[in-house]
Amino acid sequence: MTVLPDDGLSLAAEFPGATHAQWQHLVSGVLRKSGKEVPDAEVEAALSTGVEDGLRVLPLYAAGEGAPDPGLPGFAPFVRGGRAEGNTTGGWDVRQQHAVADGGSVLADLENGVTSLWCTVGADAIPVASLTDALDGVYLDLAPVVLDAGAETEAAARALFALYAAQGVADTAVRGNLGADPLGWEARTGAAHDIAPAAELAERCAGRYPGMRALTVDALAYHEAGGSAAQELACSLATAVGYLRELTAAGLGVEQACAQLEFRYAATADQFLTIAKLRAARRLFARVADVCGAPQAGAQRQHAVTSPVMMSGRDPWVNMLRTTVAALAAGVGGAEAVTVLPFDHALGLPDGFARRIARNTSTILIEESHLARVIDPAGGSWYVERLTDELAHAAWGFFQEIERAGGQAAALRSGMIRERLAETWAARSSKLATRREPVTGVSEFPNLAEQPVVRAPAPQAPGGGLPRVRRDEAYEALRARSDAHLAATGSRPRIHLAALGPAAAHTARLTFAANLFQAGGIETVTDGTFAESGAVEACLCSSDGVYEEEAEAAAQTLREAGARHVFLAGRPGSYAGIDSYVFSGCDAVAVLSAALDRMGVSR
Repeated sequence: MTVLPDDGLSLAAEFPGATHAQWQHLVSGVLRKSGKEVPDAEVEAALSTGVEDGLRVLPLYAAGEGAPDPGLPGFAPFVRGGRAEGNTTGGWDVRQQHAVADGGSVLADLENGVTSLWCTVGADAIPVASLTDALDGVYLDLAPVVLDAGAETEAAARALFALYAAQGVADTAVRGNLGADPLGWEARTGAAHDIAPAAELAERCAGRYPGMRALTVDALAYHEAGGSAAQELACSLATAVGYLRELTAAGLGVEQACAQLEFRYAATADQFLTIAKLRAARRLFARVADVCGAPQAGAQRQHAVTSPVMMSGRDPWVNMLRTTVAALAAGVGGAEAVTVLPFDHALGLPDGFARRIARNTSTILIEESHLARVIDPAGGSWYVERLTDELAHAAWGFFQEIERAGGQAAALRSGMIRERLAETWAARSSKLATRREPVTGVSEFPNLAEQPVVRAPAPQAPGGGLPRVRRDEAYEALRARSDAHLAATGSRPRIHLAALGPAAAHTARLTFAANLFQAGGIETVTDGTFAESGAVEACLCSSDGVYEEEAEAAAQTLREAGARHVFLAGRPGSYAGIDSYVFSGCDAVAVLSAALDRMGVSR
């Protein structure tokens, strides 16, 4: 610790130290002025924010909040990282995903910052027979390869090992992951897959290829099904425990078995939750390794992937911002490998520009922002340490439920996992529908005039198991109805926004209503009269005071002009002539869907 010299400028010396009680009292006073009577001792609860898994974010964190000592980087419980040096030796592994046999894209990635390849192999992606073409020109002793081959993992592994042999790559130089994940494949497809071949691959890697891992614990299946952070962690931990049981039963030691696993997690634009999730994941696996009698084998290797759930098909350019925040969180959280999905991921196969932006996101964070120069940058933050601890406990609780149900395989087959993830997604869907969780460019600030970004179709993802969800799916369905109506009739469904009173009175609610209706693909018209607008429905927009004087008369005028349905932008009241109300917190998806139905826009 560096001790600074006393320069005689102790700027805070003349100010008395503030106490927690004083802060509470001052905050209570501010709340009182806003009309809320909150006792001093309850201000934290009043200002806390609920997040998933029953956790709450407080407005203030201080030392001694109860989080356990996270230890040191590279040492159990590995909260601060599995390696003492963290990612400071060159940054994290920039891993790009490839789903088609396009050797040109592969080489372009490797020549421009990508350090490992994640290859999706299968009949609908890169056929096993085409793996040689996809990796043509790749120096396999320099670029690690990670396979994602599902039911064809054994065949893909044989093909990859044949490539290593053909290039004369030494066994000790082989690095990557064969991607065997039978439980993850079952989660994706609903089809059970024998784990014995994965155990055989693990034995082969442990005995001959020290730099190659055989199994991936892919938690993306649970994240993409709408699961929370704790559920994602719990399912990954239960899967890992299942694999450890099988690998040790096949003859591997606990240390060898742990060394054959790599964990894949989603990184979202909720940066602090992502950071805490990755730190909690290491702590949880360290606990498992400790119980298995191999505490030093619990250094989890993590591959973070920017969340497919958060990617939007409309206004896809905003995805660049989402993936940047997610990649930052993954790096700060200590992931050894990071995949930034291209901004057009939700639309199909990425083009060259999208791939370039994806790989450059990591490059900028590492080379220009110097994010990898600090080990565990979030360590010591009372908020992050507390969130890490609470998330770990929530995940451990669900993990124990899965174990009591017979383990991950049994929980998948009984429908327990599906039901619990569906409950979580339903709660989140409500937040999305009411726009308490906004999606920029989709539910907020939509642009009906944007030109669609068109991409070639991506290979069909495996299905039959857990569903795949996206945050924008409900609004995407509404926009698709509007697009079809535009194609069939030459115009979008319209609504007339009738502004009452001066601009100062109506601007806020006019903007609110325009955002809401455009999120459903309904064009808003503000100029001219209702008769001139070409609309069949209208919405009054103004202040409560103006409504008291003019709302009923304005509604009557709109009715006489032909309006079939009249909205009012504001909290529900008892104004005559008003059919329904739109306001902050209303179910926007239900409102918009009903409006499209009335306007004759087919589903």
